[in-house]
Amino acid sequence: MRYAMAIDTKKCVGCSDCVVACQIENNVPTGYCRDWVTETVYGSYPQLELELRSERCNHCDNAPCVRCCPTGASHIVEGGVVLVEASKCIGCGACIESCPYDARFSHPDGYVDKCTFCIHRVRKGLEPACVAACPTKCMYFGDLDDPSSDISKMLKNRKYKVLAPEAGTKPQVYYLI
Repeated sequence: MRYAMAIDTKKCVGCSDCVVACQIENNVPTGYCRDWVTETVYGSYPQLELELRSERCNHCDNAPCVRCCPTGASHIVEGGVVLVEASKCIGCGACIESCPYDARFSHPDGYVDKCTFCIHRVRKGLEPACVAACPTKCMYFGDLDDPSSDISKMLKNRKYKVLAPEAGTKPQVYYLI
């Protein structure tokens, strides 16, 4: 089993419903977020293209945040999901500095927090909150090891990219282009 997420950049409208759903589902403190929407403009005037992307932790196969964590608070669980065990985290910030996706933040309670792919929901057979809330259905989540899963089919039939491939982290969030 290998969980992954794909976001269709042609369908995302930048509404931030994914961000709000995550904040509510995971009780994220006001002023912080585990996911966010970015806008990137490509080209030069007058031939410009706008890409909207919902970004978060990439749950990397080669996660530098896990390697650099001095206490083992950052770890990988079933399905390749990268988590932080708050009770083990000393808040040193090494994982924040090592993440090429800027996907972690210091929680006001003294530990580092990030997207969990809503593993608590996934274990119950539900989608991550961001995926479930998306009004344009531009987000896909599932098991890459299952060839019949929507995400496997999507990645087989569509062009996609990952962010910062040069970092060598093998990210598991894909952007359909």
